[in-house]
Amino acid sequence: MTEKTPQPNSKMCFICGLENPVGLKLRIFETEPGVVETTYTAPDHFQSYPGMLHGGIIATIIDEVSGRALMGPADNPRFMFTAKIEVIYRKNVPTGKPLKIIGKILEDRGHGAKAWAGIYDAETDELLAEGKTTLVNIPKGRFELSNLDDMGWKVYPDEAFE
Repeated sequence: MTEKTPQPNSKMCFICGLENPVGLKLRIFETEPGVVETTYTAPDHFQSYPGMLHGGIIATIIDEVSGRALMGPADNPRFMFTAKIEVIYRKNVPTGKPLKIIGKILEDRGHGAKAWAGIYDAETDELLAEGKTTLVNIPKGRFELSNLDDMGWKVYPDEAFE
C-alpha cells in the first residue's frame, strides 16, 4: 500500500479552504514525490445538466490538483500561477458519485513547470476528464511565505474534514 502524506489546506481557497462556505474542501495527499491524489463526491449544486458536474468545476479541480503535484514540503511550499490549461472532457463527470483525482509532474524547469491531472470514476477507475497545465513560479515579493499562518496553511487533523 502506498503511504499518503497529507498536504496542507488553507482557510479560504475554493478548492482546499476549510472555512470557505462554498468551497470543495479537498484533502490532497502526496503518494510519492511529484504525485498527489484526492477523492471527491461532487454535490448537485455544482452540476450543469442534471447529475453532471459543471465543466468549470472540472477545470478548476484539474488546475488545483495538477499544481499541487509541484507543491513540495508543507513548511516551504512552492506556490505557482497557472499560465495555461488544456482540459479534455472524455466522459460526463457525475455528481453524487465518488471520484478519484490524481496529479503528476510532467516537467520541472525551476522557474516554470508542466503538470497533468486526471479525474477518474472511483469505482470503475475510468478516466473521465484530464488536463495539462503550464505553471510559473509566483514572482518574488508578490506573495510572502511569512503569511502562511494568516492563510491557515497547515495540515489539519482528520476531524476537520468530517
